[in-house]
Amino acid sequence: MTITVGDFLIERLTQWGVTRIFGYPGDGINGVFGAMRRAPGKIEFVQCRHEEMAAFMASAHAKFTGELGVCIATSGPGASHLLTGLYDARMDHMPVLAIAGQQARTAIGGHYQQELDLLSMFKDVSGAFVQQASEVSQVRHLLDRAVRIAIGERRVTTLILPNDLQDLPYEEPARAHGTVHSGVGYSRPKTVPYEHDLERAAQVLNEGKRVAILVGAGALGASEQVRAIAEKLGAGVAKALLGKAVLPDDLPWVTGSIGLLGTEPSYQLMEECDTLLMIGSGFPYAEFLPKEGQARGVQIDISPGMLSLRYPMEVCLAGDAADTLSALLPLIERKAERKWQQKVERWHAAWDKKLNKRALTSADPINPQRVVHELSAQLPDASIITSDSGSCANWFARDLKIREGMMCSLSGGLASMGAAVPYAIAAKFAHPERPVIALVGDGAMQMNNLAELITVAKYWQRWGNGRWICAVFNNEDLNQVTWEQRVMEGDPKFSASQDIPDVPYHLFAISIGLKGIFVDREEDVAAAWEKALASDVPVLIEFKTDPNVAPLPPHIKLEQAKKLTSTLLKGDPNEAGIIKQTAKQLLSSVLPGKKGD
Repeated sequence: MTITVGDFLIERLTQWGVTRIFGYPGDGINGVFGAMRRAPGKIEFVQCRHEEMAAFMASAHAKFTGELGVCIATSGPGASHLLTGLYDARMDHMPVLAIAGQQARTAIGGHYQQELDLLSMFKDVSGAFVQQASEVSQVRHLLDRAVRIAIGERRVTTLILPNDLQDLPYEEPARAHGTVHSGVGYSRPKTVPYEHDLERAAQVLNEGKRVAILVGAGALGASEQVRAIAEKLGAGVAKALLGKAVLPDDLPWVTGSIGLLGTEPSYQLMEECDTLLMIGSGFPYAEFLPKEGQARGVQIDISPGMLSLRYPMEVCLAGDAADTLSALLPLIERKAERKWQQKVERWHAAWDKKLNKRALTSADPINPQRVVHELSAQLPDASIITSDSGSCANWFARDLKIREGMMCSLSGGLASMGAAVPYAIAAKFAHPERPVIALVGDGAMQMNNLAELITVAKYWQRWGNGRWICAVFNNEDLNQVTWEQRVMEGDPKFSASQDIPDVPYHLFAISIGLKGIFVDREEDVAAAWEKALASDVPVLIEFKTDPNVAPLPPHIKLEQAKKLTSTLLKGDPNEAGIIKQTAKQLLSSVLPGKKGD
């Protein structure tokens, strides 16, 4: 039986273990879609509302499964729409394959409709591998290389297929000069440093009196080893956002997130440590790491390009986090002196009290911290939580307490708006038995996430349960940027750029067959979460939150205070609310009083 190039592509992807593709159809890729139709049960196609969302879903699939994420789009605008989601995968080192259609080979170069120079367009985001097939016999080795490079190097790759090629009869490459005969399969190597380098690292760590550990996404598969080395070293552990699920937050020496969205104990940990062990993290903000020369450094990362990049490290170990730590652990001496770790634990306990008081401080109408604080207390076991960028990421970073067995993520390196809902959809497809919760700002909902609720409505009954929740922080403001304007630029809020329309998100959810809940009173927040988490139908829960609750950094610098003062002197449209809420947040942890005072 004759098969087409499209048929071969689907069969070959199946051999590589691909079971799901996210995308949107179009005439530039019709040959591959026809092949998917002819191969029922092999690869599930998830139809998104927009190609950017498909690429975000492919990135999230890779994050939540460890597998290759695959997205597909037609030529021209379909292909160009993929770019933002693909950059998300590239920045967070996720293995993703993009398959893009192209106009017929005879039309290329003729300024044809929807003909873009896709090789040039994808060259940056898919720098590891991007190729356009011109002959049938190429498709086999181009696909095999694209997949193997993506999973082997944790990179984005792209395969471009002209539409006329997709429907041609498939032929294996001839046994002749100038042909390539590739195969399927990849086994990840064990990557561990040499013994003498492990000994050098152990010496630095053993000599440290005040050891701080920073973990990122590269440590997600090494939770057991990270915990073991922290306990041996008597260390405190801070977490970059993508490493939030490495260790549970109830461990008393885990200080939580680091950076602008981080916690006070993480800031203190880095300010006072004399030794830094960084594991699988590309955390970018050097001002939140120890001062140069303050601490001796050891770093573990699978990518040599990430070593000694954020802090000058004394020992750089290129290797897999779990395997390298397993090899390092026997060389680590258990510290008898625990005063440092006990100090970290006191910081942790004091911060928890402060954070709880801040979350329960009243606002108008709802304190956004309270939304996540109340969720955190009710999260079911094995939950998956996604967050968008913006002010909601602050509350995700600080107020959401991760327990063992949970998963969470967001757009890390790219920090793109619009990722939370597609991430949550991909998470539910990958783990339909788990509860999934997306935390989203109203800006991201209006930008592109509102439409993806239609994808939820289309597919949720296939998941076997409806435990999928989208929580919208409706404050009618592009809040994170508003606060950045105030604190970083010293400028009052620019209403023309920052105010956004008030949209009844919960009513839209109801209109497409989902459940909608609206909350505008703080005393109703906990009950609303309880209702949403008990629902057997996906829920959009809309919280009317106060834009004047500042996403306070863990340490307020004098320059930031001066710029906020300058903002108020210039006349911010929300001046009264800013003064009131900032005072409440800063004073809630030091003044006695009842909850909400």
